Amino acid sequence: MIVIDAASPVPPFEQLRAQLARQIHERALAVGTRLPTIRRLAADLGLAVNTVGRAYRELEEAGLIETRGAAGSFVSAGGEQARERAGRAAAEYAAVIASVGLDTEEAIRIVRAALTAGT
Repeated sequence: MIVIDAASPVPPFEQLRAQLARQIHERALAVGTRLPTIRRLAADLGLAVNTVGRAYRELEEAGLIETRGAAGSFVSAGGEQARERAGRAAAEYAAVIASVGLDTEEAIRIVRAALTAGT
């Protein structure tokens, strides 16, 4: 279920993009799931067609959905590939941490700082 908070300082397209991305990452929307058309979702959420279109474009650019012309937009396998890539990177990071002798808590603080710096 998608909920758009009109009082939020976060733009509606970003609220929609983030919620759909989260559902894809959490596998609430499985690979191959057909998404509502842009017009249909815009009408359901009370948003402009361009707002939903922008969210879909950004999800497509991130590899989370794919558009198949008149057939519509679908959850792509890109989300799974991203999760696998992150898992490989985490395993490599864990190996580095072990090789330099840092403890788990310090390793987590380093990751948290890196993630925060990227936002």
